[in-house]
Amino acid sequence: MSVKKAVIRTGSKQYLVQEGDILEVEKLAVSEGLEFKPLLIIEGANISIGQPEIEKSVVKASVVNQEVLDSKVLSIRYKAKKRVKTVRGHRQIKTQIKIESIK
Repeated sequence: MSVKKAVIRTGSKQYLVQEGDILEVEKLAVSEGLEFKPLLIIEGANISIGQPEIEKSVVKASVVNQEVLDSKVLSIRYKAKKRVKTVRGHRQIKTQIKIESIK
């Protein structure tokens, strides 16, 4: 049995997924099931390419965790010999989803 893979787009990014994958995407305002239109489907040697999306195909996912914090990104402003130093940190909130099926 061949593994079915798909490329989906969410949050202006594209992800290569297969059934059972858990991935972190930019925060989504959804608490239950999700559906994505695939851009590309790979099933063994068969490849289906969308223009831009594949009609009559859907990738179903469920939300595992709504508020996952990404790693901290530091922003530093420093001016030599001027006593200017500012350090700011930011942690992006992400949504963790699990891919249920590719049809």
